Amino acid sequence: MTQESVTRMLAQWKAGDDSAFERAMPLIYNELRFLARAYLNSQPPGHTLRPTELAHEFYLRANGLRHVDWQSRGQFIAAAAKVMRNLLVDHARKKHAAKRQVPSARSDPSAVSREHPLDVLEMNRALDKLSEDFPRPAEVVQLIFFGGLNAAEATEVLSACGTAVSQRTVERDWKFARAWLSQRMRLR
Repeated sequence: MTQESVTRMLAQWKAGDDSAFERAMPLIYNELRFLARAYLNSQPPGHTLRPTELAHEFYLRANGLRHVDWQSRGQFIAAAAKVMRNLLVDHARKKHAAKRQVPSARSDPSAVSREHPLDVLEMNRALDKLSEDFPRPAEVVQLIFFGGLNAAEATEVLSACGTAVSQRTVERDWKFARAWLSQRMRLR
């Protein structure tokens, strides 16, 4: 199966054919698990979600993406990355609400870097702020950091979504966004 056939199945799904989505899922399931694994690798050891569970949670919520006019398989994977990010944020919020917070950089920087490489809620807040001020670099972060794409793939997805940019621009946006997020998260 080619990328075009997955895109065609997604278009059929949008048109109301539920079986088209069921046929497309096995073709993209490994990519969804890869995305889930990439997300979870940035989490503290002992994180309670596993890649398969995160991929399955995405599958359960995928119906919310049915209305999108899919231009490519990459566009779908980018949307899946965004949904998975939101699922992780929801999971982290539930843990925080249950008084099981991970240490913050302010309380013990060495614990954060060793045991808790990324506070999902802090990253989410910073990424939301970046998105308000600099939407395209925020989208590049979404695609590269959370989506597991490289700069060339991110360029392709952005172009398919109507944001025509060069790979060099994506690479500059990625560099800028990393510096911006690093500074923002360090100040908290």
